[in-house]
Amino acid sequence: MLKLSRSLLLAALFLGAAALLSCNKPEPSVRPGTLSCQAPAFLSPGDKVALISPSYNTPHSNVEGAAQVLRAWGFEPVVGKNVDEVYLGKYAGTVAQRAEDIRWALEDPSIKAILCNRGGYGTIQLTDVLTPEELAAHPKWLIGFSDITTLHGMEARAGVMSLHATMSSLIVPHEGRDLSSTLLRDLLYGRIPEYTVPAHPQNRPGRASGTLVGGNLCTFSPILGTWADATAADGIILFIEEVGEDMSHIDRLFNVLILNGVLDRCRGIVLGEFTECGANLGFGSVEEMLCSYLKDYDIPVCCGFPAGHGDVNLPLVMGAPVTLDVSAQGATLSFGLPGEKVSVDTEAAEQAAAAERLRAEKPIPSSLELNGGKQGKLVRSIEFLKHYRPLIP
Repeated sequence: MLKLSRSLLLAALFLGAAALLSCNKPEPSVRPGTLSCQAPAFLSPGDKVALISPSYNTPHSNVEGAAQVLRAWGFEPVVGKNVDEVYLGKYAGTVAQRAEDIRWALEDPSIKAILCNRGGYGTIQLTDVLTPEELAAHPKWLIGFSDITTLHGMEARAGVMSLHATMSSLIVPHEGRDLSSTLLRDLLYGRIPEYTVPAHPQNRPGRASGTLVGGNLCTFSPILGTWADATAADGIILFIEEVGEDMSHIDRLFNVLILNGVLDRCRGIVLGEFTECGANLGFGSVEEMLCSYLKDYDIPVCCGFPAGHGDVNLPLVMGAPVTLDVSAQGATLSFGLPGEKVSVDTEAAEQAAAAERLRAEKPIPSSLELNGGKQGKLVRSIEFLKHYRPLIP
């Protein structure tokens, strides 16, 4: 009898401990089916834009410079109270402080958009702090890239579109006048880019429509299976970019996507910039390596889209319905959003950026001194950059 009672007691203790552990364990993320995201309201002159730092700290001079650019664009900048905080040497404050600034920017009804100052690392720490309900309750344009990819995933799962685009730390050096910045400005005012991308040897032809998700590979692959995972949705167009990773690491993360069924849910792939990613494994480029896997999928693939950590980072509307059309002549990427459409030739944009760099290094001769070819293209690119200045309403 004593032996039986002891056995019952041990069994009860075991079941109690198991129940306690199961209560503390977060529930697994539920796959969302097809994403349906709303576009936040576009901005008007005088609207407030919050400047926050959800990841690493950035010098206050960058924040001040970005505020000046926003004023020049016709907006009123407001700065989160914790952007100057430094925690553990790099973070812009503790997790609680960074979440506080995000909540402030979301909940203040006078703030219409949120510009992140820089990426780095740390937004993954916010996935158990912020909720989809509070993001859905305050739909606003959240802007950034790199580590901000986590927030884009969270916004998409909450049913809100966001902007994968340049940030304060990169707007300031160009004083907001480079094409990456002016296209962001125009998007906030409701002008929607329609991109034309030149042909690429690794492209795979086809046409597909779906919801644009993704971003920095090292950032969105660790959140697979969480509530912030936008790649869990069906019918997606997946955008991927990376910086400073060698091919073996990119190969490993891409296989994580394959093993989790992400590519089975893709209707198309857009490969962006792979900046400073070392070549190994016998491939000549990251695009060649990734397309060696993608040949097994009957979906269009666009390579070389200038977004990510390169000199040109053209804005993308994450969570938006997009159409990707890839042919032997090149590719187009268009957004199914209402608003004035702006045609953007990405090849001309990259040439313009190269010309701007060259002009910064040394004076450019007049077109009379050039004989066409690449030099002539540089001059035409400079003119493209100089005259692409849509007026602010």
